[in-house]
Amino acid sequence: MCLIVFDWQPNAAVPLKVAANRDEVYARPALPLHRWPDAMIIGGRDGERGGTWLAAAPGGRFAALTNVREPAGLAPLSPPSRGELVRAALESDDLETWLQTLRHGAAEAYAGFNLLALRAGTLWHLHHGRRGTRLSRVEPGCHALSNATLDTPWPKVAQALSTARRASGERVATTNGVDEAVAVEGWHAAMRTALQNPRIAADAMLPATGVDPALERFLSPAFIRGKHYGTRALTLAAVRISGETTLEETSFGPWGRIARESVTLTTAAV
Repeated sequence: MCLIVFDWQPNAAVPLKVAANRDEVYARPALPLHRWPDAMIIGGRDGERGGTWLAAAPGGRFAALTNVREPAGLAPLSPPSRGELVRAALESDDLETWLQTLRHGAAEAYAGFNLLALRAGTLWHLHHGRRGTRLSRVEPGCHALSNATLDTPWPKVAQALSTARRASGERVATTNGVDEAVAVEGWHAAMRTALQNPRIAADAMLPATGVDPALERFLSPAFIRGKHYGTRALTLAAVRISGETTLEETSFGPWGRIARESVTLTTAAV
């Protein structure tokens, strides 16, 4: 998962709205959005290591992950899959305690990552990279993650975040379910368009993460189109105050061609 944009409004009828792109090599096996047979989880699944990049569970549990791009960092030898962290976050009996365990050393086993995890009205962000591990509660508002830390102004992050903020406006939470549904649908429609933008950033705007400039350029769009690597899934999520979470996913193949039309699943409220 290489771009996550979200609107966090803890007091709203839909506290969390998410739009996310997963970028990966096309040859890596993966299952699209489905109900897991071995857990009360809905989400895609890595066919190689069994983890996931974004998933939800009953009771308003939600988690998503991005890798941190820092070639100069010292990666651990034979690290476990970072995708297992999403499932662990969803299934943890005490999310904050588990996150604190990661913060105080357990994250060192993994290569760099960002983890978003929602539970009981609190949205957490854990960043682990070569400069350390930081855990924080996310402040209300629109935010975005790519392969640095939260709201780092890479071009695709800044562009998607600008769209998210325009789509959210100064909306006041409403108790009218119809109005709320329309607001969520409108936000998701705007973000679906933003996250399918294939525009390559100007060289002067590219971040310096230590990879070759040609690769930095290739990775700069919100929607990456390539022969062997690119955006493989676009997921839209809505977590409701009732505890229900809806995920909608479209899958893509080489050069951005649709591989699977939109599929929608919803968790139970509890």
